[in-house]
Amino acid sequence: MIKNLGQPDRILRLVAGSVAAVIAWLYGGGWPVLGPVLWAVAAVLILTAAFATCPAYRLFGLSTCPLKKK
Repeated sequence: MIKNLGQPDRILRLVAGSVAAVIAWLYGGGWPVLGPVLWAVAAVLILTAAFATCPAYRLFGLSTCPLKKK
């Protein structure tokens, strides 16, 4: 798997995903549509941070990873 996320990008995604999960957990029951959307956003952000790869970055040829390209 090709990594395309640098450390600052991963940390930002992890924090944003955690915030989205907390908001979904606290308020998601009152918002029948927004709650599941927030859970999905949190899952995507946390998983992309965990695996250090973003499919959207790959699609557009972007990378914030400092590793040298071959």
